[in-house]
Amino acid sequence: MIARYTREEIGHIWSERNEFDTMLLVEILASEAQAELGNIPKEAARAIREKANFDVERIHEIEKETNHDIISFVTAVGEYVGPEAAKYIHLGLTSTDVKDTALGYLMKQSCDILLEGLRKFHDVLRRRAIEFKNTPMIGRTHGIHGEPITFGLKLCLWMAEIERDIERLEQARKNVAVGKVSGAVGTYSNIDPFVEQYVCEKLGLEPVKIATQVVQRDRHAQFVSTIAVIGGTLDRIALEIRHLQRTEVREAEEYFSPKQKGSSAMPHKRNPITCERICGLARVLRGHAQAAFEDQALWHERDISHSSVERVILPDATIILDYMLHLTTRTIDKLLVYPENMMKNLNLTGGLCFSQTILTNLVEKGAVRDEAYRWVQRHAMARWLEGKDFAEGLKSDADIAKFMTAEEIDACFDPFALLKHVDTIMGRFGL
Repeated sequence: MIARYTREEIGHIWSERNEFDTMLLVEILASEAQAELGNIPKEAARAIREKANFDVERIHEIEKETNHDIISFVTAVGEYVGPEAAKYIHLGLTSTDVKDTALGYLMKQSCDILLEGLRKFHDVLRRRAIEFKNTPMIGRTHGIHGEPITFGLKLCLWMAEIERDIERLEQARKNVAVGKVSGAVGTYSNIDPFVEQYVCEKLGLEPVKIATQVVQRDRHAQFVSTIAVIGGTLDRIALEIRHLQRTEVREAEEYFSPKQKGSSAMPHKRNPITCERICGLARVLRGHAQAAFEDQALWHERDISHSSVERVILPDATIILDYMLHLTTRTIDKLLVYPENMMKNLNLTGGLCFSQTILTNLVEKGAVRDEAYRWVQRHAMARWLEGKDFAEGLKSDADIAKFMTAEEIDACFDPFALLKHVDTIMGRFGL
């Protein structure tokens, strides 16, 4: 399913050809910087710029002998450039100068696509939050009816979390959009720092202030863990929709097209399969985050234990999140909402959701809080356990009657009175 979905741009970013193309760009820019410094002939840099190319199959062929991907890559490029200029390719560089700088560029591009998806999702949440701003429903705590909220508030809450996710990803982007061209142990032993500055500036990257042979992996761990946190947001939203779609609740549900089928055996089924897929993929992202944490600790100035991991988790995590954003945006955009069922469920317990309003009124009128709590609770329990009328029980209670009239009790059973600050809350977001 993911492979069928993958948008061309994010799939292309992590393609083998594009990764080599990006590394080639790093090599070309490094050669130009060396020519600026006078370390190689400008004619050689020009030849590298004009002739540099490669064949992926040729790289693989060479790698069978060398067992080293970057050496194989440089050798294959050199065959296109010719011996006179090829000797200046990769001058003073180590493999990870090229690999990590290219990787920073790829992660930056992926972040830009993911941020675009987050902003589109934010817009959909905003629109639907306004649509259901004043649609009352029951709020649930521990899965049990609490007090009234509105569906617009629920959507606004999700929107607020997406805003924080955007901030998180922007920060992660800043930390991974970096490069290093500082040699075998990060000391610029055989290369001038100008080369690093030149290459990074051309790629829109920030040179790291200090490195070993590699860019330190706390940056990558933050990047992947941020992706996992965003996946957790989408997981939370999808899980809520799954609960709301349950037959006993049915306050909202995924769009179900006229020709869609929910079960191979039961024709009546309307299952939240998209939201279940979102929840499942969030688990994969959390696993990738754990792998990224394991990559932080490398031996001394480097080892390559992180490399095999990143070849899997970086493309996979970004593509999965892009896919999840697509699914969740589509789900919210076309979400079927049933205000009548929301109101029916709000009234399901016969007004128990107004118990705090009754209690507060009793205290305001002079009752001792603990005593008033027990008065209201005994009628609430009678409703829960015996199905008795909650409001009538309150009105017939002699203790309560000392403080509240029947009319005052009836006035407490108004969901909109408890929602008087919805405009204040949603106004904080310009809604």
